[in-house]
Amino acid sequence: MRLLILGTGWMAQEHARQFGKIQGVEIVAAVDVDKKRVDEFADGFNIPNRFTSLEDALKWGEFDAAANVTPDRIHHPTTMALIAAGKPVLCEKPLAENFEKAKEMADAAERAGIINMVNLTYRSVAALQKARAMVLAGEIGQVRHVEASYLQSWLVSKFWGDWRTDPKWLWRLSRGHGSNGVLGDVGIHILDFASYGAALNIDSVFCRLKAFDKAPGNRIGEYDLDANDSFTMALDFSNGAFGVVHATRWATGHHNELGLRIYGDKGGIEVVHNLEGSELKACIGENIETAKWQVLDPGSVPTNYQRFADAVRSGVQAEPSFHHAAELQKVLDLAVVSDAKRTELRASADTQ
Repeated sequence: MRLLILGTGWMAQEHARQFGKIQGVEIVAAVDVDKKRVDEFADGFNIPNRFTSLEDALKWGEFDAAANVTPDRIHHPTTMALIAAGKPVLCEKPLAENFEKAKEMADAAERAGIINMVNLTYRSVAALQKARAMVLAGEIGQVRHVEASYLQSWLVSKFWGDWRTDPKWLWRLSRGHGSNGVLGDVGIHILDFASYGAALNIDSVFCRLKAFDKAPGNRIGEYDLDANDSFTMALDFSNGAFGVVHATRWATGHHNELGLRIYGDKGGIEVVHNLEGSELKACIGENIETAKWQVLDPGSVPTNYQRFADAVRSGVQAEPSFHHAAELQKVLDLAVVSDAKRTELRASADTQ
């Protein structure tokens, strides 16, 4: 498979590293509007062809598939151009800025009959995949309650750098610079973690968003610090189960951690994934009476990059697809409206 990488920012480096490990995948081209950046990226990964416009790359056309690692607002126009050219696409999350654009992309890809995937990173967590398999196998019975959290601490820790002086972080705090806060940044990840792990679709959502004061006048330089830092959601799932999902950038002691707890009428499952790795625990069978949790070996699973490469080779669509990401975007869009109206909204989204 000859791969083109579109966008050469820091996440593109991960794409290049991961695809570079896959036998039979050759990264043949890179595209970025910044010539210096694309040249440095291409030189660093020994990529022979580089372009400063997608149009020029499509005219060249000597590639089989593309990884779209452009900024969020650029996903829609660039992916639509790739679809029109018949090129399979692995797109970074979120698929688009809103549900309407995401659905347009999903519909176009399906009409064109091309492989399409969204890089929801945490699908590569073996503990999550094993948890889902256990739920589907009925090992915890009927799911009744789901808790999920995405915890970061970069507003209280300089582990990732100082947000007060680094534009890489400041823009994430400013709606005027295109940020929808922690909801837009990691909301799709934790919603996917919860609904996929519990093997349930989301029926309705009630959300609260909060941006805390972080500087005099809540402003630093050109950045108004008005994007949400924390969110909480109450969810109803398709089987009647209840869910609580939250995320924050104020979680002292948690650099980057996802947690999931799934409780059924016959047992429970817990997943924790952070920079140190993953852990899967279950309380099932006779252990229910003594509240004993057993650590399980989840095995290993292929990465999204491997699944995309396999799908392109075989022609068989893999998950997570554009359609799935669009349905998650519907929930995120409704969450914003829910907060503004202080009301629960129906989603009926196919989110697993």
